[in-house]
Amino acid sequence: MSAPNAPHDAAAIEPADPYLWLEDVTAPKSLDWVRARNAVTVKRLESDPGFARLHAGILEVLDSDARIPLVDKMGAHYYNFWKDKQHERGIWRRTTLDEYRKANPAWETVLDIDALNAAEHTNWVWHGADCLKPADPNEPWRHCLVALSRGGSDADVTREFDLTTKQFVVNGFQRPEAKGGLSWKDADTVYVGTDFGPGSMTPSGYPRIAKEWKRGTPMDAASVVYEGKPDDVAITAFRDHSRGYERDFVSRVLTFYADELYGRRADGNLVKIDVPDSAKKFVHREWLLLELRDPWTIDGSTWPAGSLIATRFDAFMAGKRAFEPPFTPTATASLESYTWTKNHLLLTVLDNVKSRIKVLTHVDGGVLADAWQASDLVGAPAIGTVTVAAVDDEESDAYFMTVTDYLTPTTLYLGEVGKPPERIKSTPAFFDASGLEISQYFATSKDGTRVPYFMVAKKGMVLDGRHPTLLYGYGGFEVSLTPAYSGGVGRSWLTHGGKASENAASNNVYVVANIRGGGEFGPRWHQAALRENRLRAYEDFAAVAEDLIARKVTAPKHLGIMGGSNGGLLMGNMVTMVPQLFGAVVCQVPLLDMKRYSHLLAGASWMAEYGDPDTADWEFIKGFSPYQNVKQGVAYPLVLFMTSTRDDRVHPGHARKMMARMLEQGHDVLYYENIEGGHGGAADNRQLATMSALGYVFLSQELAVSNEDEAPSP
Repeated sequence: MSAPNAPHDAAAIEPADPYLWLEDVTAPKSLDWVRARNAVTVKRLESDPGFARLHAGILEVLDSDARIPLVDKMGAHYYNFWKDKQHERGIWRRTTLDEYRKANPAWETVLDIDALNAAEHTNWVWHGADCLKPADPNEPWRHCLVALSRGGSDADVTREFDLTTKQFVVNGFQRPEAKGGLSWKDADTVYVGTDFGPGSMTPSGYPRIAKEWKRGTPMDAASVVYEGKPDDVAITAFRDHSRGYERDFVSRVLTFYADELYGRRADGNLVKIDVPDSAKKFVHREWLLLELRDPWTIDGSTWPAGSLIATRFDAFMAGKRAFEPPFTPTATASLESYTWTKNHLLLTVLDNVKSRIKVLTHVDGGVLADAWQASDLVGAPAIGTVTVAAVDDEESDAYFMTVTDYLTPTTLYLGEVGKPPERIKSTPAFFDASGLEISQYFATSKDGTRVPYFMVAKKGMVLDGRHPTLLYGYGGFEVSLTPAYSGGVGRSWLTHGGKASENAASNNVYVVANIRGGGEFGPRWHQAALRENRLRAYEDFAAVAEDLIARKVTAPKHLGIMGGSNGGLLMGNMVTMVPQLFGAVVCQVPLLDMKRYSHLLAGASWMAEYGDPDTADWEFIKGFSPYQNVKQGVAYPLVLFMTSTRDDRVHPGHARKMMARMLEQGHDVLYYENIEGGHGGAADNRQLATMSALGYVFLSQELAVSNEDEAPSP
C-alpha cells in the first residue's frame, strides 16, 4: 500500500501538471514552499494593527468558561469534552445532573489530553469515545473505546479506557493508527474496521473489511464479518445496544448517498434489509425508519422524496411492507433531523430554513395513515435554529433543546415532552447586538429558482453600496446552513470589522446563502446541483451576490466571500467564473483540482456528488474545476488560501497547487497552511484563533470603505 501522503499514480493521470510535487505533503521541498508562502502572509496580515486585538478577542470567545458545556448522559453521570486556556487539547470530564444545573458545576476529570500528551511526548487530538451500555441499568458504565488523532487528522488510534479507574486498560483493545475504528459488541468483543494490510482499504481510504475481535487475541486473529467490493466506499459492523432490542448490523456504503444495511444473525449469517439503497436507514427498538432521497412505491403507496416513513422492523423482516408517514415534505418544509425519547419521536423541520419542532406520538392499532399524532414543541424563534436531543431514550421523555440565531446567544433548555422546558444554560453575549437585525431575502437564480439568504446588518442601514459585506456559502452534501450564534463572527466582523476598537455595530454586513446542493429544502434542493447540474449551486451564489449589489447593500469592491471544503470549491469557482463580483476571497481547506480529486485521500467517496473525472464525466466536471480554469491576464479578486498539512480528508495539495499556479500567472494571492489541525484547520483554540484572525484582517483590509469612495448615484 502506498504511503497515505504520496501521489497516486500522479504522472499517469495528469502528466502536464507541473505542481504534482506539492501533493507530497511532508516532503522537505513541499514544506519549504509552504513555510515561504506562510511567511509572506504572516508578514502582511499579522503586522496589521487589528490582528493582535482580533486574535485576542476570538481566543477569549473560544476559551471562555461561560460557554455551554454540552453533555451526554451515561448512567448517573453527564459527560463533556472541554477546551479552554488551561486545557488547550482538552479534558474529558463528568458531573451529575444536580451539579450540571448550577451556574458553576463541579466537574470530575476523567481524561486530560494535555497531560497525556506531556507524558507521551506527542500531540493527540480528541476524536471521541464509544462507551458500552451495561446490560443491567443499575450497573455503572465502565468500558470505553477512546479515539485519538495525531495532530487532528482523520486517521486515529483507538485505546480501551476504564471509566471506573479512569485509566487506559493494560493489554486492552488497541487499534493502530489508520482510518477506521472499533465498536463494542459486548464487554469482551469488538467490531473492528481498519487497515489490515494491502487490499483492506477502499479507494476512498476507509475500511473495506469488518471483523469481529475477541479480547485476549491479536487483532490479526479477528474473524471476517463482511468483506466489501474493491470499489465500495466503506464497510462497518456495529451493534444496537438498546435493551431488549439488541441487534447486530453491517453497513456497506456504496456511494456517498447509497448504502446497503444487513442484519447479522447469531450464526453470523447476514440478511439484507430490502429497501432502496438511496434511503437513509435507521432501526430503533421495534421500528424501521427510512428517510427517502428518492420517491418509493411500496404496498400500493408512493412516498415522495424527503419523506420519513416507518414500519415495525420484525414485521418488515417477516415480509410485511406497509409503512406509516411520520413526515411528508411540502414545497417549503423539509426534515432536518429527528430524535427518539422513550415514548415520542421529535422531528426538527425546516420551513423556509426556519426551525420547527414536531412531537410525534404513535397510536397503537395497526399500520394506519393517521397512526401518528403530531403536536408542536414550543420554543422555536421566528428566525433561528432549534435542535433537540433525547437525554436518555430508554429512561424518559426528557430532552435537551438548544435555541440560537445570529444575534441571540445560544441557550440550552432541559425539557420533558408535555411540560414547559426549563432554561438551564446560556452563552454570554460576546458582542453588542443591540444595533443589529436579522432579515431574510430571496435572490433569483439564472434558471428562475428563488434562493433564500439571511442577512445580518445594522438597523436602519442606508443602502448606498458602501457596506463591507461578507457572504458565506457551502452548497453541497445535503448540508443546511441555519442561523447560529458566533461570538467570533460578531466580534471580528459585525461589531468592529478589524478596525474600530469599540464593541458596537459597524457598517459591516454578514450574509449566509442557502444555495442548492445543500439540504435546506430536502433531497430536491440537494439533487438539483449534483454532478452535471453542479453549476446551479454556483449560479445561485452569484445570484445572491448580484442581489446584494442590486439592492445597494454593497458593491463588488466591498463584497468578500468565504467558504471551506466543498465551500472552498465554491470559492474557487466564484474566482474563476464571476471574479468581477468580488473584492476578496477566503478559500479554506478547499477542493480545487477536480481532475485529481478522486485520487487524493477521501476524494473517491465524493464521486456521487461531483462525478468521476476519469470517465466521460470530465466533460462536465472540467467546467467547475478551478485549477484547470484559472487564467493568466484575468483580473481576479485577491484570494487567501488556507489549509492544513494534517488534513487527510481534503488533500492540502488542492490549495498548494492552486496557489502555485496563480502565482506563476502573476496574480496577487496569499497562502497560509497550519501544520496541524486536520480538516478543521486547527488542532486547538489558539491555532483556530490565529487562522480566523488572519481571515478577518485580510477581509477588513481588502473590503474597507475609504473616505475617497463616492456613494453610487441613485
